Amino acid sequence: MQYSLFDIHSHLTFSDFDVDRDAVIARMKEEKIGTITVGTDVQTSKDSIALAEKHEHLFATVGIHPTHEGVHADFGGIPELARHSKVVALGETGLDYFRLGENNPNDKYQISNIKEEQRRLFIQHVELAQEHALPLMIHARPAKGSMDAYEDVLTVLESMKHEARSTIQGNVHFFAGTVDVARRFLNLGFSLSFDGPITFARDYDEVIRFIPQDMIMAETDAPFAAPTPFRGKRNEPPYVRHVVEKIAELKGLSIEACARMLTANALRAFRIEGDVV
Repeated sequence: MQYSLFDIHSHLTFSDFDVDRDAVIARMKEEKIGTITVGTDVQTSKDSIALAEKHEHLFATVGIHPTHEGVHADFGGIPELARHSKVVALGETGLDYFRLGENNPNDKYQISNIKEEQRRLFIQHVELAQEHALPLMIHARPAKGSMDAYEDVLTVLESMKHEARSTIQGNVHFFAGTVDVARRFLNLGFSLSFDGPITFARDYDEVIRFIPQDMIMAETDAPFAAPTPFRGKRNEPPYVRHVVEKIAELKGLSIEACARMLTANALRAFRIEGDVV
């Protein structure tokens, strides 16, 4: 298939699309837009595969989101799903500390236990990614005012890459880290992707300018985080063009050249067959 744009992270299986999912997918095909629909638990992973099986311009990831069902996430159903031909990555997986301790910030024992359970689940995903030679779709959300989740994800990846003496690859989705954090991910061979907030917040400008052109990608995280001019509304994969336009501006590229670059990056990173138009 030919692709003009590629949204590397969306959630088309979520109920937000129940009313018009088929229409959104049809519009994407007409506009030559591909997407990876991302699993966050066993059921949405199965649903993502089922949706991808029906549409040549859709692909899937399988995995357990770090906050899914607290510390009781069930990883057992994921290994079998990872073998499917339409699965292009494992995840989303990683560490999420954003709301830890919100209800009881003084309960350090509980917070420590949750972090450790998230870390164990993350390591299971990394090991499975190594076994199947699949890239990882990383979710990392630090506590407010820190880079703690990014730093802990990096510690795991750096350690496992050293121990295995093998390449662990993937992408850090919805990246909101510093240039220093980005540099560490890039040194591991991980790409970084950006969403709608870059169209209305200046916090991302420096790091987007810093990332090499072959290591950056665009996404929507639909139905969340819609870009300007759709802020506050449901997001959808075709809106990735607004993210592409902002990256083009920050990189000093034409929109057309940037679209081709980001689409080519996506096809290469997730080993998806197709042509860039």
